[in-house]
Amino acid sequence: MLRMAMRTLRLRKGGFLATFVAMFFGALIVMACGGLMETGIRTAVQPQRLAGTPIVVAGAQQLEIPKEDPAERDPEKDLKTETANLPEKVRLDASLVAKLRAVPGVEQVVADISFPAGQAVGHGWSSAALTPYTLTSGKAPGQGEVVVESGTVGERIDLPVPGRVESFRISGIAAPRHAAGKPSVFFSDDEAARLSGHPGYVDVIGVFAPVNTDLSAALRGTSALALTGDDRGTIEFPEAVTSGEALIVLAAVSGGLSVMVAMFVVGSTLALSVQQRMRELALLRAIGTTPRQLRRMVLGEAMVVSVLATGIAGLLGSVLGRWLFDQLVENGVVPPVVEFHQGWIPVVAAAGAATLAAFFGALLAANRAARTRPTEALMEAGVQRQWLTPLRVIVAVLCFGGGSALAIVTVAVMTGPVAASTAGPAVMLWAIGLAMISPGVTKMLVAVVQWPLRALSGVSGRFAMLNARGRSVRIAAAVTPIMLATGIATANIYLQTTQAAVSDQAFTENLRADAVISAPAGLDPSLLEKVKATPGVTGASEYVPSQVFILKPFGETDDDGIPVLGVTAEGAAQTTAAVPSSGTLAALHGNTVAMPESLGHKVGDRLVVMLGDGAVTEVLVVAVFPARAGFESLLMPAETIAPHTTTGLAPQILVRGTADLGQLAQPGVTVAGREALFAAHVKGREIGEWVNYLLIGMIMAYTVISVVNTLVMGTMRRRREFGLQRLTGATRAQVLRMMGMEGVLIAVVGVTLGTIVSAGAIVPFCLVVTDSVLPTGPLSIYLIIAGIAGALALFSTLVPAWAATSGRPAEAALADD
Repeated sequence: MLRMAMRTLRLRKGGFLATFVAMFFGALIVMACGGLMETGIRTAVQPQRLAGTPIVVAGAQQLEIPKEDPAERDPEKDLKTETANLPEKVRLDASLVAKLRAVPGVEQVVADISFPAGQAVGHGWSSAALTPYTLTSGKAPGQGEVVVESGTVGERIDLPVPGRVESFRISGIAAPRHAAGKPSVFFSDDEAARLSGHPGYVDVIGVFAPVNTDLSAALRGTSALALTGDDRGTIEFPEAVTSGEALIVLAAVSGGLSVMVAMFVVGSTLALSVQQRMRELALLRAIGTTPRQLRRMVLGEAMVVSVLATGIAGLLGSVLGRWLFDQLVENGVVPPVVEFHQGWIPVVAAAGAATLAAFFGALLAANRAARTRPTEALMEAGVQRQWLTPLRVIVAVLCFGGGSALAIVTVAVMTGPVAASTAGPAVMLWAIGLAMISPGVTKMLVAVVQWPLRALSGVSGRFAMLNARGRSVRIAAAVTPIMLATGIATANIYLQTTQAAVSDQAFTENLRADAVISAPAGLDPSLLEKVKATPGVTGASEYVPSQVFILKPFGETDDDGIPVLGVTAEGAAQTTAAVPSSGTLAALHGNTVAMPESLGHKVGDRLVVMLGDGAVTEVLVVAVFPARAGFESLLMPAETIAPHTTTGLAPQILVRGTADLGQLAQPGVTVAGREALFAAHVKGREIGEWVNYLLIGMIMAYTVISVVNTLVMGTMRRRREFGLQRLTGATRAQVLRMMGMEGVLIAVVGVTLGTIVSAGAIVPFCLVVTDSVLPTGPLSIYLIIAGIAGALALFSTLVPAWAATSGRPAEAALADD
C-alpha cells in the first residue's frame, strides 16, 4: 500500500501540496517556540566582568517559602513549599570573605561592591581583578579619586552616586581584558563601601581556586551559592534570569496554542483532502480493497508528507526561532547577553506533534471511507450529506463543557488581569466544539442569510445558495478556518486592549501626585525635607516600589510575591489613592503595613513577611483600604522598605501641589510631571503587549495560510462542475459571480461563528475586570478583522475559480473532480 500511496501522491499534487503546507508551517512555528523555551530554560549567559574568577559566591535569589505550618503538617508528607524569586539584590555579610580565605586550596578571595555611578557602575578597586582590568596609565585610586575606562589622568569629574553628586579626580585609566558590559568606575575600597550605602555587606565574592574546590563548610548557615561556568553570568546579569522565566512562560503558552492550531489545521486539511477523494476511495473499495488496506494507504500518504514537511521545517525552525529571539532582544524583552539555543529536543517535539496530527487526522478521515459500503460511497462521493458521527458529538460536548467550565472559573474565581489565563484558552475549546458541528450550524446560518444575499445578487446569489445548501459539509470545511482566524484574532486583541485599559485606569486611580522627582541611583534622604519646605507643596512622599512575601499566615502569597510601595506616612494620604476604611496611613512608621481589604486582614493583625532581599520581619497592620481587584499593593514605610532594595534609597519622591521644583534638578536627578510616571508605566505595558502581538501574529499568519490553503484546494477541485455549468449556458462571468457570492457567504458565516467563539473568552473576562460584557477597544479592530477575513475568502475563492475556468468548458467537464 505504501507504493500505491506514493503513486497517488504523484497524481494528487494539489492535495499533497495543501497537506504539506499545513504540516510544514505548523511544525515550523512549534519548533521556533521550542527554541525560545530551550533558550529560557538554559538562560546561558557568558560572564563578562566576572569572567576572570573561576568561582563566584553570591546570595541566592530564590528561596523556598513554606505554604503550610511545619508544626501542623502530616509528618509522613513533605512540607509544601513554593520557590520565591527575590526582586532585590541579596547581599552577603563581609565576614564571609575571611571564611572563604581559610578554605584549603583557595589562592585569593576578592569582594565586590556595585552601585550606580552615572552611566557607569561603581566598584572597589580590588574587584578589578575579577575581570581583570589593568591600568594603562596612572595609578590606583585613593581617597577622592577614581579609575575610569576613558578620560584624562588628573582631570576632575562629577559623578552621580547614590543620594548625591560628588566630584572626583581621575587617578588612572584601566582597560578590561575583554568586553565587560557597562563601563566601570573604580573607587578605593573604603570609598566604595561608603558610597554603596550597605556598610558591612558585599554584593559578590570572587574565589580564585580550582572549580571543584569544596566551599560548603564556609557557606554553611548562609544563603550563599558557589557558582561556576555560565552560572556566573546570571549573577552579573540578574535580569537574564527573570527574562528567561518569562521566555519559558511565553514560549509555553504560544507553543501550546500553536500545537493546538496546527493539529486542528492539519486534521481539517487531511479530512478535506480525503473527502474530495471519496469517489476514488469508493472505487477502490468496489474492486476489492479492504478497509484495512484503505486505511494503510491514506496513513502512508500522510506519513510521507509528514516526513517531508517536518524534515524541511527542521532545517528552518532555528532560523525562525533566531529571528523571533532577535526581535525580543531588539525590543528590550530579553537582554542581549542571553545566548539563543535550539537543540534537537524542540525539533523532535515539533516533528512528533506534526506526525501525530497527521496520523490521527488521516486515521479519522480514512475511517469513514473504510467503513462505508462501496455502493453507498459511490452514491455519496459527489455530495456528502452524512457528517454527524458519535465521535464528533463526543468531542463537541467535551469542548463545549470545557469552554463553559473555564468561563465559570473566570467569573467565579479569578480577579483582575489574571482572569486572562483561564479566559484565553477557552477560544480553542469553543472553536473545536463549533468545528465538530459546523456543517449543521453552517446550514442553519445559510438559511438565515440566504434571503438578503439573494436579494442583493440576483441569479448568481441564487445559484450560490443552492450550491451551499447542497454542499453544506464542504462549505463548512471552508468556513472553519475563517472561524478559527477570526475567533483567535478578535479574542486575543480585545483581551489585550481591555487589559491595557484597565491597567492604565488602575494606575491613574492610584496616583494622585502632581510631580515626581526621580534618580535611578537613589535620592538623598534629606531631599524630602527640602521638597516639603518648598512653597506650594501640599504633600510629599518617598516612593519605593518592591515586593514582599507573606510567610505567616501560611499560604497567603505566591512565588511572585505581593507588590509593596514604600511611602512616607505624612505624605501618603496626599500622594496615593488609598483611603483607609479603618486605621490611618499616618501610623506607617517602623514595621507597619497598610493592606487592601481583599486580603482579609484587619487593623491590629500581625504578619510575618519576607522583604525583597530575603530579610524576614514581623509587621503590624495599621490601616485597611479598598483597592481595585487584581491591582492590590501593600503600603509600608519607605524607611523600612528602602534599605532592603538594590539601591538602598528611594528612587522617587511624589509631590502634590503646584510648586516650581525646577531648582531641585541636578545631574542624575530629574523633575517631571505625573505624566512621566504614567509614560513609564505605559512603556512597560507596551513591551508586554508587543510580545503578545508578535507571537499571536505569527499564529494568525499560520491560520491565514490555512484559510487560503483550504479555500483554494476546495475551489480548484470544482473544475468539472464549472465546465458543466458553462456547457449548459452559464458564462464564465456568471460562474465567477456565483463563486464570489459563495466567498461572501463563507466570510459571513465564518466571521459570525468566529465572533461567537471569541465571545466565549471575551465576555467572562470583561465581566471580571470591567463589569461589562463588551471589551474595551475601538470597534475598528473588529471591522478590520472581519474585512480581512472577507477579503481572504473572496481572494481564495475567486482566484482559483478564475484559474479553473480559464480552459475550454468541454475539457473541464471531462476532468476528474
